[in-house]
Amino acid sequence: MGIPRKSGLSEADFISLFEELGATGLARRYGLSVRSVSERRANLEQKFKIAIKTEHPLASKRKEYPHRLNISISNGVVIVASDAHYWPGPPSLMHRAAVHFCKRLKPQAFIFNGDIIDAPQISRHMPIGWEKRPQLADEIEAAKDRLHEIELALFKAEKIWNLGNHDSRFETRLATVAPEYAKIHGVHLNDHFPNWRSAWSCWINDDVVVKHRFKGGIHAPHNNTLWAGKTIITGHLHSAKVIPFDDYNGTRYGVDGGCIADTDHKAFTDYTEDGPKNWRSAFVILTFKDGLLMQPELVLKWNEESVQFRGDIIKL
Repeated sequence: MGIPRKSGLSEADFISLFEELGATGLARRYGLSVRSVSERRANLEQKFKIAIKTEHPLASKRKEYPHRLNISISNGVVIVASDAHYWPGPPSLMHRAAVHFCKRLKPQAFIFNGDIIDAPQISRHMPIGWEKRPQLADEIEAAKDRLHEIELALFKAEKIWNLGNHDSRFETRLATVAPEYAKIHGVHLNDHFPNWRSAWSCWINDDVVVKHRFKGGIHAPHNNTLWAGKTIITGHLHSAKVIPFDDYNGTRYGVDGGCIADTDHKAFTDYTEDGPKNWRSAFVILTFKDGLLMQPELVLKWNEESVQFRGDIIKL
């Protein structure tokens, strides 16, 4: 396996081209599989004890997106957790599970994929009756406590927060009623969470897109990967499912990460009017081997004190 001799690529040339074109671009140029290119990259990393960073094809000409983060993972794990909707009070089971799996799997990155806060007091939706809603300041403090618990479990991993529609209420409200406060410290949500890098999306190895939402409806994961042309992990719909999709380019996945809030969370009680919810409490484990994504896995709530993962029931 590897670059054929007729290509004339030395190890130094391979490294230089890999950094310029990425695995996909290099494979296309020389008519190879992405897997063979990634395998040679991994062998050279081991041989020379270096990290050969993946760059987007034609990186020097690429448009920069200020609200997109790019990270590179050769071998390791990324945990993606969506829709915490943190309120003051005890943490949910899936939050505690996320802390547990950070310690157990030692991920290279942890991505909160939107809606860490709920922010009902600044919602565009009118209150239902006299429902009691938490103060925004109390939600922020609760979120700080929960994120600090994740931080302590992560050690040196990347900490990324993709903003969701509930998160964006914080700045949208201020920009609407007090635009003159722009650029003053504290008016941006990430001012309150300095250890987390915020974005609208995070791209991993240029092949996997993590963002809060894209398409809607019960077939959203399928339509997301169909229209994105990439593996894409979203939240927002709380449904927790992994949908494979194959075409001439190979296999990719549409993933709904579920929610790490309890599905009967008080934030959801009134507006769902006690109706059945096709939701599941869960989060996503992404495992990369030689720069390639293995099939995404879900950690799912089993009962009030346990989660299920890889055929095991884990009591927390």
